[in-house]
Amino acid sequence: MLDVESMNRYVSPINPAVFPHLTVVLLGIGIFFMAWFFVYEVTSSKFARDLKKELVISLVASVFIGFGVLFLLLWVGIYV
Repeated sequence: MLDVESMNRYVSPINPAVFPHLTVVLLGIGIFFMAWFFVYEVTSSKFARDLKKELVISLVASVFIGFGVLFLLLWVGIYV
């Protein structure tokens, strides 16, 4: 028989005390790559652009910003 008292409580794999630090670091890295992408798009000519480089920079920026926003939501108490 399953009883609530006999169950183990769920413990997050990441300590909630480090959510603010993870938010700042991940968003900072993501904004850096986003700025790099924008500068690359503005300063390079139409014929000098490299699609592979654009995709890699934008993918890295979106991953870091995505995880940064996730930890921002967890930090403020919106558990997703």
